[in-house]
Formats: sequence, structure tokens, C-alpha cells
Amino acid sequence: MLTLLVILGITILLFVWGKFPPDVVALMSMLSLYLTGILDIQETLSGFSNTTVIMIAALFIIGEGLSRTGWTAVAGRFFLDWAKNSVPKLLVIVTLGSSLLSGFVSNTGTVAALLPVTVNAAWNAGTLPSKLLMPVAFGSNTGGLLTLTGTPPNIIASNALVENGLAGFSFFEFSLIGLPLLLISVLYFRYVGFRLLPSHRTKNKPMAIDDEMHKWISNYSIGDNLYRLRIRSMSQLIGTKVGDWDFEEKHNVSLMRLRRRHPSPLQQRIPLFVEMPEPETEIRYHDIITVKGEPEDVDNFVLKFHLGVLALVPEMDSLKRELINQEVGMAEMIVTPKSVLVGKTIALGHYLRKMGVQLLAASRNNVPLKGKIKIGAGDAFVIRGQWKNIENLKSVYENIVISGSPEALSKNVDVITPRSYVALGTLIVMILLLVLNIMPGAIAALVCAGIMMLTGCVPIAKAYHGISWTSVVMIAAMIPMGLALQKTGVAQVAADGLVTALGNYSPIALLAGIFLLTTAFSQTINNSATAVLMAPIALMASTTLGVSPKPYMIGVAVSASTAFLTPVGTTTNAMVLTAGGYKFKDYLTVGAPLLLLFLTITLLLVPLIWPF
Repeated sequence: MLTLLVILGITILLFVWGKFPPDVVALMSMLSLYLTGILDIQETLSGFSNTTVIMIAALFIIGEGLSRTGWTAVAGRFFLDWAKNSVPKLLVIVTLGSSLLSGFVSNTGTVAALLPVTVNAAWNAGTLPSKLLMPVAFGSNTGGLLTLTGTPPNIIASNALVENGLAGFSFFEFSLIGLPLLLISVLYFRYVGFRLLPSHRTKNKPMAIDDEMHKWISNYSIGDNLYRLRIRSMSQLIGTKVGDWDFEEKHNVSLMRLRRRHPSPLQQRIPLFVEMPEPETEIRYHDIITVKGEPEDVDNFVLKFHLGVLALVPEMDSLKRELINQEVGMAEMIVTPKSVLVGKTIALGHYLRKMGVQLLAASRNNVPLKGKIKIGAGDAFVIRGQWKNIENLKSVYENIVISGSPEALSKNVDVITPRSYVALGTLIVMILLLVLNIMPGAIAALVCAGIMMLTGCVPIAKAYHGISWTSVVMIAAMIPMGLALQKTGVAQVAADGLVTALGNYSPIALLAGIFLLTTAFSQTINNSATAVLMAPIALMASTTLGVSPKPYMIGVAVSASTAFLTPVGTTTNAMVLTAGGYKFKDYLTVGAPLLLLFLTITLLLVPLIWPF
């Protein structure tokens, strides 16, 4: 027991010191438990097979899918519009949103869904993610107290009553204490916590696609010579394929996009887009094509093929909808002197055939170019193509520079596509599986992560890049600490001493003691394990005093969800650790006042709602 306490104390000190990464500290702590003989090999490595750890990794992939299909950018824009660029209002929105959602969805699922949204909204609002992510994590812990199934400790506390022949809690009974605590949390972060939250700079700033579009319109005139044309009934293009006509060579017109209606009458209002038409793409009546070319060439093209001309306003929002989505995007490319492209002549709108990337616009010495261009060193281009092709362009054409990060830019596109609805549907399926308890949470998350990858919402090659391995490893390495506290008897001795010391005073004193001991355990032990440990002790104490056990069970459930002092207390705290750039002491600074508020509210309201 003494050895374990020394290891636990050193672990906490190293976390607070911040000299080593938290996952390394957790791994050293885990190895110490084995090397000192406290745990055997299976117990030491048990965290890496824990279902919670597997579920968290899968949830990161699901969050990545939502980000890559546009929902993150859309939700971030909605948050910003609602908050009207006010950071305090945005703080309230994300805290309240995570709390309400976690009442029906798992806390980890809530944070996984909101983490990329919050990061995006924070940067766009002119603040840092560290100012918003901890409220999301703490809010999700608080929101779990709104319903019986909101968090495992609620179920454990209720089942402990039922197993002893008493009535359990109803589905919304926890909200009697959960709603006041939720209100306190929101008010705390709005007026106090915001000043305590750190300002840590991280490297997860998304590229602002609107800013990039403004730059391209200004420097390259990308909206020039773009036209939308309709295939009329008399056009000889109907029924032919794009490759039959060689538009670029014979007509000096580049076909960029094709839009058509679904053949099903039930889906007529849903347009179908072919972002980069292939040679085998068939042209049909009433299709709308977007082309690029000189006005004279386009006029001849329209007359020859009997096409209708539709309006295309060269403004940012119109061009963004027309040119960019989650599948096809744009980037800036600069040609260096040693590039094989130097000296080649190519017309704007034509393609680099090896990668299917289109040269959309060009600039030389900050002056936009038009027509056919003999490429020179230092020329800059705006290119358009599939995001993956843009990302891989440097591996095919050496000595070119892709400005910025196409990977980061693609996640900031707020255009919804059919694949976006697949990702949203996958999230809804996971929520239903969790709420209805159809299958274990880890399996449900893995199934939905698999759907995200198989449907292309997350490219399989990119799936592991979306996982915060620091958080996953840290959680897995700290789970054995909770096992060691129970195995050595440290937890039981502490609990028994508390009952002996406070049981003779008053029921409220004992409630305070149970709250403090439970929250102390929950800072390092999984909240479910903490509730399992404390529930029978609270029941025994209430029987000894001859009072109702319900207020003590509520106290156990509430305090098991107050792991505000460490990043290892709950999985949600760990999930925001890296994204927010937090240190161990940040949790202590922000979480301690909130924990005291929770203790005060619990001692005041619980005896009134559930009398002793």
C-alpha cells in the first residue's frame, strides 16, 4: 500500500510539473506498478484491451469523418452566427450544447462530435481552442447527470438500490440535481472560468477557406471566363460522352463540372454533381455544365452546340459553391526553376493529365495571366482537382511548391454533399445503438468507424491520423492505477475510515465526506470503477445511521462525475488535452472552483430533494 501511494504521488507530481508528455508519465507509472510487483503482466496491460480505450479511438475516427464531410465547418459557422462572433456567447453555446447532448449520448461520443467543431469555431471567432475545449469536456460530464443513462455512475447507483430491494431512480430523476449543476457550470465559465482558462497556442488552426477565396479572386481573377451552360433539347451533345469531343484542343473550352437531376421523380430536387467529368461521362438533356474559356471561344461553343447560357456571378460565395466541396478543391501552386513544367505552353483551364489537376488561373509578378501561357520559373497557379490528387501532386511533378495545406483546407469546406449525409447518418446510427443499448458501446463505435472508412468519409490511409494517440495511450496506461488502488486495499481502507470518522456527526457531514472521497478517487480512477467502489459503502453507511440511502447514492453519482482536477480523471478530459494544448495544472486551476461549487450545491439541494 505504501509503495502504491509513493508511485501515485510521484505520478501526480510529474503530471503537474509538465516536463514530460502526459502519455509518457502514464506509461512510466504503469511500468512501475509491474516492476514493484503490485500488478501482474495481465493486470498491467489491461488498459490496452479496455473497451473504453477502444471506443475512444473509434470515436476519433468518427469525428474525423464529420470533419472531412463538412459538418464540422457547417456547425462551426452556425455556432459563430448564433454567437455573432462574441467569444463569451460562443463559450456558453458550446458548454450548454455539450451538456444537453451528453444527457442522451455518451460523454465520449459528445466530445468526439464537438471537438473538431469547437476547434474550428474558436479559431474563426478569433480566440484559441484552449478557451473553449475544457468547458466542452466539463460540460459533457455535467450533462451526464440529466438522465439515468447519461453516464455509467448513474446506472450503478440506481442498480445498487434495486439490488438491495429498494426503488431505483426514474429516467429523468437525476435532472433534479443535474439541471441546477448545469446552470452553475454555464454561469461559472461565462463569468469566472473564462478568465482562468489558459491561452495556449496549438498547431491545429484550420485554414480559412473564405480568406483563400478572397486572395484568389483578387490576385488571380479566378472568376473570369467561367460560364454555366445548359444542354438544350436540340444539342448534338445529348447522348454522347465527354471524351468524344476533345473540348480543350478543338474548341479551347475546359469542362469543369456537370450538374444534373436525379432520374427518380422522388429525387428530382436533389442535384447530382460530377465534379471532374471523365471522358466516359455521358452528357444528357438538361445537364448544366460549368466551363472555362475565352469569351469568343465560349460564344462559338454555345452557337455550335445549341446551348443555353445561365448566370454565374463571380462573387466569393457563388464561386465557392461552384468550385469547391469535400471531394474537389483548390490550392495555390508555385513553379520553381528546376521544375519540368518550365517552358511548357498550356492554356488556362487545361489539365495536368498525370494527376487530373486543372490549371484554373495564373499569376506572374502579381499580375493575372490569361489565355495560353508559356510557364516560367516563379509563376503561380490556382489549381483545381480532387483533394487527394492535389496532396500527391508534388510526388509526380518535382520542384513545385503547394502553398498551405490542402489537407487542412479540405476540412474547412462548409459545402454539404451526398457523402456528408452518409457521415451524419452514421453518427445517428451510433447514437441509436448507444441509447437503445443494442450492442456494447465499443462495438457500436467500431462498426460506425468502419462505415466511415468504407464509404470514403474518412480515407482509410488517413484514419489513424485523426486519432489523438497521446490521449488514447495515456488513458490506457492509467487504467491499471485504478485496479491497483482496489487490489491493494487502499481504496477500501480510505472509505472505511471516512464512515467511522463522520458517521457519528450528521447525515450531511457524511454526505460531504462521501462526496469528497468519491471525487478524490475519480481524479485518477475511472468514474464507473469509482461508483462501483463507493456505492456499497454509501449504502452501508445509510443503513448504520438509519437514514434513506437515496441522497447518498445521488452524492456518489454526482461526485463520480466531478473529475475536474486532472486530465486522466475522465476520458473526455483526456480527449481535449492535446487539442487544447493543456497542461496538468490547467485542469487544477479551472476545475477546483467548479468542484467546490458542485460540492456546495449538492449539500444544499440533495437533502431538500431526497430527504434523509
